[in-house]
Amino acid sequence: MQGTAGRQGVGAAGPRAPVTAAGQRGPGGDDRANTAIITRTKPRTKRPNLYRVLLLNDDYTPMEFVVLVVERFFNKSHEDAYHIMMHVHQNGVGECGVFTYEVAETKVTQVMDFARKHQHPLQCVMEKK
Repeated sequence: MQGTAGRQGVGAAGPRAPVTAAGQRGPGGDDRANTAIITRTKPRTKRPNLYRVLLLNDDYTPMEFVVLVVERFFNKSHEDAYHIMMHVHQNGVGECGVFTYEVAETKVTQVMDFARKHQHPLQCVMEKK
């Protein structure tokens, strides 16, 4: 009967848990070499860079046109648009909004195209905040 004892999982060291097809011990086994630790890492997302969209003053673009631009492209009320226009007029530059790169770039292009279409030299630029 010695030949069959090894096949049943009983050896010189005593009973052992059966070995699975993958070569790992089943429940009750004391083989910790195959133990893996799984950790979950929380992905860290980086906030996108923000850009200020600025209007530059010139001596030719009518104030009413600047108010229209601020209302239309920056969704400001008439009162807010008027205050931004006056800031541009008095200080030479005024901030219309702060956006991600793609949005700021689109706003600058829209304003410049609109001003050019209406034959005004209004300048709109963006700068990193």
